[in-house]
Amino acid sequence: MAKTDIEIVVEDPTAPESDSPAVTSNRVVNAAVMLMLLGLAVLLGYDNWRTGMSWEPTGPQAGYMPFYLSVILGGAAIYGLVTSRPKEGEAQDTFVTWAQLRRVLQVLVPTFLFVLGTAWLGLYVSSFLLISGFMSMIGRIAIWKSVLTALVFSAAMFVTFQIAFDVIMPKGPLEAFFGY
Repeated sequence: MAKTDIEIVVEDPTAPESDSPAVTSNRVVNAAVMLMLLGLAVLLGYDNWRTGMSWEPTGPQAGYMPFYLSVILGGAAIYGLVTSRPKEGEAQDTFVTWAQLRRVLQVLVPTFLFVLGTAWLGLYVSSFLLISGFMSMIGRIAIWKSVLTALVFSAAMFVTFQIAFDVIMPKGPLEAFFGY
């Protein structure tokens, strides 16, 4: 690098630690995904065989093409299993560390709870809780700003979908209380 080139290094203070232990390796995850795909291929193949995967005088039966697609999927999964076998002397690459997994779960768990909460609380209340929770806990933004932003967003979505366009969205007890 020439002396005139300036290198700017930006550190993320919330980045996961580089010395965090591995949860699993790429090889294990690849094998698990290939086994799931193989299971799906077997299930789809059986269902399409049961439906009918042969040729009739009028043409193919309903399961003809999907059956052969499941055979191709099964073949690709077996190929993936064979190629994911460990090779001698090869180091295992880390798929995810504990610190990285914790950060992923910080988003995945609230999002999963949002989906579950939509069934009981409705879309707008669940959106309010998700947005205010993300902003305050993950974004570390002041609670009043988080609540205000979530309230404005949820109200804007309610007005847009429910009042302006009359789109049917999942509603909960709060919307029922106001007569929607």
